[in-house]
Amino acid sequence: MHAQDEDNPLWAFSLAVYGADGVAAECLDLQERLGLDVNLLLFAAFTGAVEGIRLQAQDVAAAAALVAAWHGDIVRGLRGVRRTLKPLSLDETDPLRAAAADLRTNVKAAELDAEQIEQTMLWRWSRRQLDARARAPRGEALTANLRVLLAHYDATAGATHDAASPRLRAAALAFDGSKS
Repeated sequence: MHAQDEDNPLWAFSLAVYGADGVAAECLDLQERLGLDVNLLLFAAFTGAVEGIRLQAQDVAAAAALVAAWHGDIVRGLRGVRRTLKPLSLDETDPLRAAAADLRTNVKAAELDAEQIEQTMLWRWSRRQLDARARAPRGEALTANLRVLLAHYDATAGATHDAASPRLRAAALAFDGSKS
């Protein structure tokens, strides 16, 4: 993988939007409640809010299948290690606290790198599969994409898409890719 592939518009969008006020908490809540892959959520938001592409259920299923092994084995594996290290890195009575904290920092960086690779996989797939698609108004495409993505994880979630991620929606629509 080339560095220019990894530093793609999806990644720039994800860093900016996820860092917006309250978005991370919303995304993590959906991750915990639905088992949702936040990278797929950000991909769906980017595709709608930036590109005006409406995803269909089969697009979400194909994208999810594309990254399933990577996300499950690598991203979740690193997340599990990072979470396991947290109490050890905070225990002031443990003489290995500093070492555990340093290791946790390194694992956290590796987890972020793994997420960037996952998003690069999604970016490349979208260039092959979605580039020729007709465009829709960005807000409509974003709403449709969040609905179909949430329905992919929970059949009833699609009906409550607006309430599930208002901060993500606002940040995605406010994103200005020319500043990244």
